[in-house]
Amino acid sequence: MRLIQTLGLLLLLSLDLRYAEAQSDSAATLVLGRRYTQLFYADTLDPIWAAMTPEMQKVLGKEAGLEAFRTQVTEEIGPEVKVIREKLTDTLGVRLYTRIAVFERSTASFTVQWSFDSASRVAGFFIRPAREEAPSKYLSYQTKTDLRLPFRGDWYVFWGGRTIPENYHAFTTDQRFAYDLVIRRDGSTHTGDGLENKEYFCFGQPVLAPGAGSVVEAVDGIPDNRPSNMNQTQALGNHVIIDHGNGEYSFIAHFKNGTVLAKQGQRVGQGDQLGECGNSGNSSEPHVHYHLQTTAIFGKGEGLPAQFQRYYADGNWVERGEPTRGQNLRVP
Repeated sequence: MRLIQTLGLLLLLSLDLRYAEAQSDSAATLVLGRRYTQLFYADTLDPIWAAMTPEMQKVLGKEAGLEAFRTQVTEEIGPEVKVIREKLTDTLGVRLYTRIAVFERSTASFTVQWSFDSASRVAGFFIRPAREEAPSKYLSYQTKTDLRLPFRGDWYVFWGGRTIPENYHAFTTDQRFAYDLVIRRDGSTHTGDGLENKEYFCFGQPVLAPGAGSVVEAVDGIPDNRPSNMNQTQALGNHVIIDHGNGEYSFIAHFKNGTVLAKQGQRVGQGDQLGECGNSGNSSEPHVHYHLQTTAIFGKGEGLPAQFQRYYADGNWVERGEPTRGQNLRVP
């Protein structure tokens, strides 16, 4: 949901092991990776420290490095709640255990990775936002709902597309095809120094229903953030969720506090105003977040591609398409 990625977990240095003796033992790597991951989560760090290479210990430091990192993980993303997949790799004698997992306090998935040398010592370890697209069975999916972009006039795709470089949301299952949309003029999203929401061109602009349906959830009353600050405990902020009646649910988030017009149970038509663009929830600056998914429960569904109809992208008319990062959009 974030416009920019600001959650920066400490990366524990992985040393150069190009000359380690080649050894492949997938079963042992799987056992070690799972064991050390659980020890780390349980804050049982002494066995991990004892298993680290001397070089790793020297560079890292126990109290300032390993213990501080454990505290940071706990405070910022909380406990692990789901393992998406595990992978084992053997490259030039370095055995890698990698798991992609979801944590309680974040909607993004994270990579947990351990590196082991030929003596099964810990030579590297990190937890960081996942850098690969989440698997999806909907890559060829065609949107059933007649969708329009949720605004009028000229906007810019800050995040959008199917790959990580285009769209940082793509490593999450529910927001696999999500969008963050802003207004940009002369290369900037705001006037002045950008420290106030009112300086942002999209702040207060009308946000429209992308398609007809029933409002299953409408939330207002969450304060707007000061730019560069985020409310991670109420990730969607002020938001509206629309059931289009065909297994497709639109999520529109980060409305300006006090402007949400839609009500739960209300029937809305395509283009009806839902509220105004704001900066509430897990948002670092005013923008519109939009994604389509298979359920009305945030974080529980699978993302669906959203093909919007009848708009201009970089001056070219698009009858039906998926905008991508960096495009200038215009809706008549």
